[in-house]
Amino acid sequence: MSLSSIIGNALSGLQASQVGLQVSSNNVANVNTPGYARTIATFTSRNVGGQAMGVDVAGVQRVADLYLQAAALRASADAGAADIASQALDRFQSQVGGLDDEGSIFSRLHRAFNSINSASVEPALTVARLSAAADLQSFFDEAKRLSGELRSQRQEAETRISATVSRMNEILNELQKLNRDVQSLAVNTSDTTGAANRQAELLDELSTYVDIRTQPLSDGRIVVRTGDGIPLLDNEAATLRYAPAGNGGYEANFAPIEIVSKTGGANIELDSHIASGELRGLIDLRDSELPALAEQLAELVAGATDALNAAHNNASAVPPPASLTGRNTGLLAGDAHGFTGSTTLAVVDTTGALVKRIDIDFTAGTYSVDGAAAAAFSGGTIGDVVSDINTALGANGSASFMGGQLTISATGGDGIATLQDPATPASRGGRGFAHFFGLNDIVDSARPQFFETGLSAADAHGFTAGQTLSFKVMAPDGRTAQNVTITVGGTSFNDLLTSLNNPVTGLGRYATFSLDGNGRLVETPISGFANFDVELTSDSTARGGTGLSFSQMFGVGLAAKANRAELANVRDAVRNDSSRLALAQLDITGASAAGDLVLTNGDGRGGAALQQALTSTRTFRTAGGFSGGTSTLENYAARLAGDIGARSARAERTAQGAESLKQVAAEKRANVEGVSLDEELANMTLYQQSYNASARLLQAAKELTDTLLSLV
Repeated sequence: MSLSSIIGNALSGLQASQVGLQVSSNNVANVNTPGYARTIATFTSRNVGGQAMGVDVAGVQRVADLYLQAAALRASADAGAADIASQALDRFQSQVGGLDDEGSIFSRLHRAFNSINSASVEPALTVARLSAAADLQSFFDEAKRLSGELRSQRQEAETRISATVSRMNEILNELQKLNRDVQSLAVNTSDTTGAANRQAELLDELSTYVDIRTQPLSDGRIVVRTGDGIPLLDNEAATLRYAPAGNGGYEANFAPIEIVSKTGGANIELDSHIASGELRGLIDLRDSELPALAEQLAELVAGATDALNAAHNNASAVPPPASLTGRNTGLLAGDAHGFTGSTTLAVVDTTGALVKRIDIDFTAGTYSVDGAAAAAFSGGTIGDVVSDINTALGANGSASFMGGQLTISATGGDGIATLQDPATPASRGGRGFAHFFGLNDIVDSARPQFFETGLSAADAHGFTAGQTLSFKVMAPDGRTAQNVTITVGGTSFNDLLTSLNNPVTGLGRYATFSLDGNGRLVETPISGFANFDVELTSDSTARGGTGLSFSQMFGVGLAAKANRAELANVRDAVRNDSSRLALAQLDITGASAAGDLVLTNGDGRGGAALQQALTSTRTFRTAGGFSGGTSTLENYAARLAGDIGARSARAERTAQGAESLKQVAAEKRANVEGVSLDEELANMTLYQQSYNASARLLQAAKELTDTLLSLV
């Protein structure tokens, strides 16, 4: 072997040992760096003309397993989605409390009914009345607070979605730059591991936001797609766009996340292509979990409101109020009265003595005054009935109907009280005369708490031609299947239903709409489209002079249903004057005459009926995950408490399971990619010895050269 070959071998060994030492030291330095994958130096034997001529450094490679990386990315996405749901539901459950927690909405509900019971036992006791009104308002205040918490969480989810989309754009743009850098380094056979490690770090972060799958290319670049194959990074980075609604209100119409077309074509809605990750968790939380809880909470409040009002409207304060003003029903004077059965209106003086009695038989279409011969209604509309009541009251009172509200007043310091016929009670939409109009409500609401309007398809719809209803049809995968706008036309609800049910210009391809016997709007999915969701996005309608829209009257859309939890309050008249709490009941029969005592201060029958509202069976609408059906208010509250707890527990278990899988996947990946200090220190010792040996070769070559030169 020539001296030059010895020197060449030694120099190549020194160079290879230096690279090996550099690689090992870099691994040791990054032992705690997140996302860092260890690197190894690869060597090949240098061969010249069939003769071994030292060693070549083939390159520096990252130690990575694509399959383990893919599993870790999937597990990270699943854990991200589960953690979002778990945190939010656990937070809401802690706000709600349990059935036995003193401050929970459930305890407040029971405390309110216990106070009503105490007041009915001693109806003349002012303190008991005040306590009943205050405890009942406490229940409604807590409902408002919880509904506000749900809206707040929706707002937070909305803000986080916007921030996450912005961060994803930053990641994709940086990955695109790294792709260019890696490609350039690979062409020049330079070390690409630093850029590759940064790529892996960014991919790990991206996978927490959305489920992704990656494809490495031969030149070091990576292609990133969603789990179902939508490109996020190929030759160029996708640009994601999201327009925040700006609030988490139940009326908010949230825009989809879109991939902006680079060619000016249609944008791609991304929502339906996101299967997991924090983004999926936030979208599901905002659009499904929180609205479902809001609907269930609102149904509890609406059930309590309606049950209490039903009892209070069939009772009376002592003395009775001089005037009873109902709620805005959304009805017009020209609507058919729609009542069956019988009811009694009474004018009563301050001592409880009967002044005038008006018996109304809606089924027969007649009314009588003080037991006299029955007179026929002047017509079949609400306006006609009100006019007949006004005539029957004569000098003792008046009745009017304006803006959807019925008002009946007495004159001369007397008061007004009502009573349902016990055998054939008056009914419209399943509610009595005073109850339907809300004449003597204990709970007030600016918008309807129930949606049984009593209207029929043949009735005039009362909306102005040209007003619109807009809907968004969502496919089961979250994709917007269609946007539909219905323009009001025709004159009757039949005409409006026909427009809604049109399969081309309406919603008839997905569902049909009809009014049931109580005037409630019923949506029936078309076969094959049962899992499609029809969402109201805007409503410009207003019925006559009432100001109520179609959606508010019929409970269409999340806002009309969920907002009910925040609209209920104990009527100001009752809170300001506890004597207005109706704890008595008219003691009146067909034989009662003027001067008879029909109201007494010690009567607690009305209060007993109020207290029984907690345990009386009533019908609840489908709300959130609850199917419609009959239940007591008490049982519905317990069911809601159980569902909130079950949702939270289920989300927590899912999050724990997903986190465990994430940790296992990360450990498996770390076993391959992670840095072992023992192994690296052993390698450094090996490379150090190799370096020393190569140095000794050089020393030997030098000594040999010196010896040869000394012989010359």
